[in-house]
Parts: sequence; structure tokens; C-alpha cells
Amino acid sequence: MKPEWLSSPLKPLDEKAAAAARERQAQLTKPPGALGELEELAIALAAAQGRERPCVDSVWISIFAGDHGVVEEGISAFPQAVTAEMVKNFARGGAAICVLARTLGAHLEIVDLGTAVGLSAVPGVVHLGLGPGTANFTRAEAMSLDQCAQALEAGKGCAAKARAEGADLFIGGEMGIGNTTSAAALACALLDASPERLAGPGTGLDKAGVTHKTEVIGRALSFHRGHLDDPLEALRRLGGFEIAALTGAYLACAQSGIPILVDGFIATAAALTAERINPGTAKWFFYGHGSAEPGHASLLEALRARPLLSLGMRLGEGSGAATAVPLLRLACALHDGMATFAEAAVSEKL
Repeated sequence: MKPEWLSSPLKPLDEKAAAAARERQAQLTKPPGALGELEELAIALAAAQGRERPCVDSVWISIFAGDHGVVEEGISAFPQAVTAEMVKNFARGGAAICVLARTLGAHLEIVDLGTAVGLSAVPGVVHLGLGPGTANFTRAEAMSLDQCAQALEAGKGCAAKARAEGADLFIGGEMGIGNTTSAAALACALLDASPERLAGPGTGLDKAGVTHKTEVIGRALSFHRGHLDDPLEALRRLGGFEIAALTGAYLACAQSGIPILVDGFIATAAALTAERINPGTAKWFFYGHGSAEPGHASLLEALRARPLLSLGMRLGEGSGAATAVPLLRLACALHDGMATFAEAAVSEKL
């Protein structure tokens, strides 16, 4: 049964704030459009935040971790134990997203949804224990109905905490060995695309490894054929705990009015899932970067998205999105801090 909250109304964007921001842009001491997409970013943030002069001072980052049963099929260049090891690394502050969060002054929380190598209580980590990872989706549904609902609810809970803390922006990241396979399978279902088009090297597969990964995804799609037209069911059957949590977080943010900066391939698969579950969610999305993972371009195209950066990144963890935060902050600073023609006593365009 579909959790009722997933279909709850989305908060509308504030068109009055957007119009006021657009009017301010027209009065700043520059030729119209001279700051390009930075101007549009400021206006879009104004609409999302409901204020003429938006800001991105308070950034909330939630990292969701979970393992994948499909790793049994030999689709990863790294052992499954890395998921739990990286959760510990996050807790120690040693991962890339930890450095980025510290540099940005962002709040970072780590949510362990369920790892194959069971973790005892790690300080600074929220442990939810949904299971030792998902099932192998070439043979069964990845998640039970209850597991999928709990993972979605976990994301909703993180969005609620971000809202309670007054976050200006939400970033969701993920960690889970095997999750590019899960994301590619889910993307194939959502886009009605072939695995050959969307499967990539993930953490470093060679050409033969990618070919095998493609074959595994093809088997999974065949196994679940007839059940993938519904995006929530596709998520349950092919997704992961962390992908479901991201989906829930995005939906809850759009319902409560928090702008979302979407990360790379896996996060964008969750973003498209959220949009398909509750159309209009994508109005709350900004896109951090274009991933080097080949399937990302197809997901971005489906969302009509233009990522802010293209740096060849493919780490996950929310790192690409976090790297783009300074651009949003600069867009807000320019919008807020530049003088108008009247203030500067500068003649306007004839």
C-alpha cells in the first residue's frame, strides 16, 4: 500500500517573491542578463524561499547508507564491506563530503539504513536497521513493502529536521556498494531505456565488468517485467534503502518548502522517482553537477535539468552538489549586495 503522505500537496513556489527578485535584477548596475544563469538562480531561489533576497547560509546535508543484495552478482569493483567502513569514515570526518561540509559550514548527518556488515553503534551516526541490505533484485524484490515505507519515512524525517533548523537548502547524499547498478536498473524502468544505454563503470569497472553489469540489470528487468510501470513499485523492486530515503527526503522537502540541490547519478535517479510519484516535485530541484557516470545525462534530460557544474566527478556522497553551493551563495550575494542604478547614480540603458 502506498503511504498516503507521498501524494500530499506540494508547497507552491512564491511567484510574488520571484517577480520582486526579477524586478530587482532589472535595477542592478549591469546590463540586463549580464550575469547569465547567476541571475536566474537568484530568482529561482527567491521563489523557493519566498523572499525577494534569498540566501544559502544554512545548508543541511543528509547522507544515507545502505547495502545491496545484487552485489552477489559480482557487479562492483569494491567489496561490500566498504559501505560500513565508509560510514565509520563519515563519522570520523574523513570523507570528501565531511571536508566539504566543514568548509561550507553545513550541518552533516549520517543515516545508516542497513549494511551487510552489521555496525554496532557508531557515535554521530543514526542507525535504523532496516536489514542487512536489500535482497538480490535479480531473484526477488529488493525491499519488502515495510522496508521501502520505512526508508521513505527516514528521508521524510531528515527533511523535517532540516525544516525545524531553518535550512535554506537541502542536499541528500548516498553511500552503498552496488548502488550504481540499482540506480541504473531503476532509471531503465523509469525511462523505458536499455541497460546498455544507462549502465556505467560505477566505482571503477573495466569494459568487461560493465558488460556483465549490463547483463545483470537486463535479467532484473526481465524478472520484474509487468510490475515496473508504477514508479513506487519500481523503486521497491529495483532500488536501495538509500535511494528510497533520498526519494522520501525530496518529496518531503518539496511539500514543506525547502529547495533541494540534487547530486549525481544515484541522487538524480531518486529525484526522477520523486517527480514521477508526485509530479511537480522537480520545481524544487536545483542540480549540482553532471556526473561522469554515463546514465546521468539521460536522467537530467528527462528532468529538463541544467547542472551547475561539469567537473567529471562521480564520487557520490552529495559531493558534487556540495561543491556547487558556493555558486548559489555567490548568486545570492550578487543579487543582494549590488547597488541599483538609482543608488549608484549610474545612468540606465537608453
